[in-house]
Amino acid sequence: MSFDKIDLFDASKGKRGTSLSKLLNGINGPQDLKHLSVLQLEKLAGEIRELLIHTVANNGGHLAPNLGVVELTLALHKMFDSPRDKFIWDVGHQAYVHKILTGRRETFSTLRTSGGICGFPKRSESQHDAFGSGHSSTSISAALGIALARDMSGAKGNVVAIIGDGSLTGGQAYEALNHAGHLAINLTVILNDNEMSIAKNVGAMSEYLAKMRTAPTYSKVKHDIEYLLRRIPAIGDSVANTAERVKDSLKYLLVPGMLFEELGFTYFGPIDGHNIPLLLDVLDKTKSVKGPVLIHLLTQKGKGYAPAERNADKFHGVGPFCIETGEIQKNATSAPSYTQVFGDTIVKLAEQNPDIVAITAAMPDGTGLKKFAATFPKRFFDVGIAEQHAITLAAGMATQGKRPVVAIYSTFIQRAYDQILHDVCLQNLPVIFMLDRAGIVGEDGPTHHGVFDYSLLRHIPNMVIMTPKDEDELRHMLYTATELNAPVAIRYPRGNGVGVKLQDCFTKLETGKAEQLILGKDVVLLATGAMVEPCKSAAAILAGKEISASVINARYIKPLDEQAIRQLARDTGIIVTVEDNMLAGGFGSAVLEYINSQNLNWVKVLRLGLPDKFIEHGQRGQLLTQHGLDDQGIATSVETFIRQFGARK
Repeated sequence: MSFDKIDLFDASKGKRGTSLSKLLNGINGPQDLKHLSVLQLEKLAGEIRELLIHTVANNGGHLAPNLGVVELTLALHKMFDSPRDKFIWDVGHQAYVHKILTGRRETFSTLRTSGGICGFPKRSESQHDAFGSGHSSTSISAALGIALARDMSGAKGNVVAIIGDGSLTGGQAYEALNHAGHLAINLTVILNDNEMSIAKNVGAMSEYLAKMRTAPTYSKVKHDIEYLLRRIPAIGDSVANTAERVKDSLKYLLVPGMLFEELGFTYFGPIDGHNIPLLLDVLDKTKSVKGPVLIHLLTQKGKGYAPAERNADKFHGVGPFCIETGEIQKNATSAPSYTQVFGDTIVKLAEQNPDIVAITAAMPDGTGLKKFAATFPKRFFDVGIAEQHAITLAAGMATQGKRPVVAIYSTFIQRAYDQILHDVCLQNLPVIFMLDRAGIVGEDGPTHHGVFDYSLLRHIPNMVIMTPKDEDELRHMLYTATELNAPVAIRYPRGNGVGVKLQDCFTKLETGKAEQLILGKDVVLLATGAMVEPCKSAAAILAGKEISASVINARYIKPLDEQAIRQLARDTGIIVTVEDNMLAGGFGSAVLEYINSQNLNWVKVLRLGLPDKFIEHGQRGQLLTQHGLDDQGIATSVETFIRQFGARK
């Protein structure tokens, strides 16, 4: 089924409709798949793709990965019995079909909206979501833990981990494979490989090998031959060992999965991951195989929707788009995104400084490094989903005089805490961390909000932390970081800048110095990064209520501008810190620590930020309003605080 030229506009309703057929309407749980024929499953696959396309076109989300696993998900729920049998989805951005088939079809239109279905597996959302996910390379470890617990408690059921080829670049996946093979536990790992095409000459041989290896007699014959050979007097063991070496040599020639065989897995594939009859056959027969099994599938990201097939990366994670053309809806603002400004800036700086190198962990496009990679291919390194390696790689380069810039989403830098502390900061190496998607990111939810980085990094010695108020200040901060002989983290939000003019030249910012934007006499709003603009608007709201507020752009989370804080405390006696980070251990905590250390016990401090809980998914603006971090919420909190403690007059 192709959606390249379709008209799914429901004129009678004045909006797009999905026109679901009776087949999908009758799927309220996995049990409803059991009686369906292969032809019906194939028809259902097309209907599910239509629902996926319509929902993501409206809500945004991960389209291409989910279009690529429709047949696989149908086969899994046809052959296994969830929730007794456990499916663990690595990363989880390909679990939309799983959600549709497990009782969430009718509410699927709420995907990624506030109060609606989460874009990732979530244990509190459904008993069919065996393990929560959002970051990569964790599924095999979790599946192994579930399988071990199953065996210890004497329970029944299959455990299946579904992992993509990209996630296999993460070291944790290999640690888990090694452990599972060593334990020889009953566990199934499905490798969803969407980087390879399915050539007929390769596919036919692979299907033959898969069928041969899944035949019930295969394991028995293999064991019986080895037993008979070893019973030959005098020479039996030698003949058996020779046969084993010959067998292994043939395997290296014929079986692509020898790495997994050596790790202790029985390997099947590669096979066509869109061939439902073959999937059903392989899944059924591997149930009887003892020990860990790895099934290697070849799939196509974006399958069934031509724009996504042509540009799978663009539709991996996508905002709302037009179904007919595939064009993504643009924001009304003409301001460039922070990501784009960073990408342009590092190229310009690298033209001036040959020691600058760029590193990312499988996110060259998402972090804005595509232009750098094209301009300086020998100075660009994409290490795959391996944040720990990325950081220590940068540390090694820094010891040799290079200026590594590591661009990683804020939420993913959490995966490399030890490397930041031990390999970079302990040695005081000048590695620059560009933390994109910091603060509330919106619809991807708690696994992706970048709201822990202040708390994560602030307590590490030698670390300098900056956060820009706008896109132009981001440029100057990156330039400043290249001039400092210390580890530096610069965190900035997802989305467009505020629309300021970008200066032609770079300015080095004085370390640890804040910037006064508005002068007031009653209260000080000490704002960080993306919170500066709301604080400026809040000051205007407060002025209408005869409250005069200073607004300070903190610029530096560490080191603090202690001189400015002390002076501001004397001027007004009331300081309000505003941050889009968790309050625990964040910027406000740093200010309180300083005030306490100076015995400024007469200063009243109000900290505004995010509470001690995981923030759910929803639109960024909606979530900021919900937590009192929009201009009106800030103004209301400040007014209430001042009314309680009184302002100096």
